[in-house]
Amino acid sequence: MCRNKNYFSERTLKSAILKLLKFAAIDIGTNAIRLLFTNVTEEAGVASFKKSSLIRVPIRLGADVFTTGQISVIKKEKLINSLLAFSHLIDVHDVVNYRACATSAMREAQNGSEIVKAIKDKTGIDIEIINGKTEAEIIYSNKIIELTHPNENYLYVDVGGGSTEVTLFRNNEVQMSHSFNIGTIRMLNQKAKEEEFEHLKQWLIDLNNKKEDIKIIGSGGNINKLHKMSSKKYMKPLSYKELKDLYKYIKAYSYEDRIRILGLNPDRADVILPASKLFLKIMKWSDAKHILVPKFGVADGLVRQLYKDFSEKT
Repeated sequence: MCRNKNYFSERTLKSAILKLLKFAAIDIGTNAIRLLFTNVTEEAGVASFKKSSLIRVPIRLGADVFTTGQISVIKKEKLINSLLAFSHLIDVHDVVNYRACATSAMREAQNGSEIVKAIKDKTGIDIEIINGKTEAEIIYSNKIIELTHPNENYLYVDVGGGSTEVTLFRNNEVQMSHSFNIGTIRMLNQKAKEEEFEHLKQWLIDLNNKKEDIKIIGSGGNINKLHKMSSKKYMKPLSYKELKDLYKYIKAYSYEDRIRILGLNPDRADVILPASKLFLKIMKWSDAKHILVPKFGVADGLVRQLYKDFSEKT
């Protein structure tokens, strides 16, 4: 079973020159749950982060929550069994520390608290159900400012299955952040409310009216996949036209052919279209011409926070 979150690995290697650490993060999202292992190498006070492995299970909790208001018995069992497997993997990896968070689907589920308790009883894992503000703060922990220029404006956009987190950076500082109840699973199930789209649109248009020249930093599995399909090199931006052309290209295939011919996973082949459409809307409303795709998300932010807490205690 998972050790508690104050456990520190016997295999943590320390010397006067080098420190090697491993952390784990669990992200219970609306479309899938993920377990990320990250190695952190610390030398002369400088830390380097390298993903060790990522396990992804497409449980799709949002399909239940956004239609019935709660997580079904079947998906509850799948979730518990997956997290039990995660707990064993965390043990054998001997991590320094771990953290597990649940986002949009779990926080909206009527039986969310009950399931969190069942997970704790059967797996030993403590799940934190976080709100949109906390989710944005975790994502910000990815050191986004290291990717930006101090005199430019950036809109960080994380599109998930249940919500979209949008954060404006100016002069390397967070200016404002907002969570919108719009996501790919909601859109697939026609549960994304029109007034929420209008809220997002007005929020972005207000920024545009201030004559801000905005670049977008995109986050989430779908934009990562779209960037990969574009054959762009790492951190080479996608233009609005390139993203629109990709959207049209994928849309021309049936769901089955997206799997058969394009090689998309079944749980990616349906959500990638609403994700593309949403990113295009955001680019249009904000008048952004390009989108950067650094390929990190909630789990990466959790690892950054874990390392920061560990460093402050040692």
